[in-house]
Amino acid sequence: MKHLVFCICLMTVWLCGESAISTTPGAASNVPIQGGQGTDDSPGNILPSGTSPRNLPCAKCHDYTQEDRSKRELVKYHTDIQLQHGDKQRWCFDCHDGEKLRLQNRQVIDFSQSYLLCGQCHGTILRDWKAGIHGKRSGSWAGDKLYRVCASCHDPHQPKFKAIEPKQPPVKPSDL
Repeated sequence: MKHLVFCICLMTVWLCGESAISTTPGAASNVPIQGGQGTDDSPGNILPSGTSPRNLPCAKCHDYTQEDRSKRELVKYHTDIQLQHGDKQRWCFDCHDGEKLRLQNRQVIDFSQSYLLCGQCHGTILRDWKAGIHGKRSGSWAGDKLYRVCASCHDPHQPKFKAIEPKQPPVKPSDL
């Protein structure tokens, strides 16, 4: 078993390069995604989350030229959103900009690039996602892959998973 774990670790380092063992916590790397069709800015085939503007067109209700961007309690619309993701420091327009997302440097990106937004604070997770260690991707080993963005599994407003009860371990047969 120890040899198997060692081999898996060795393969991860070999496939991902030295960025897989980066010692800078929270730092995003510039390593292209293995097996994708591009780099950090365009990793390949991205499967948008269910909350992309394609499914929820913001402009249907919002007029961004007259939008109140001040931090306040929402009492009329979006009252179902409970921000538990840096809730004391964050506000809607820290991440949202019309039907796009906004990075900390104010660069506007598409929802299909939301992993860049998340990776600004969660650099080690972004690194693991690019290496295929975190998150879900499908496709063939050497061919094209379909990447799922962070919001496919995590609610961006409450990203932490709820604790679950572990299952009981298997029972050893008495006849062994």
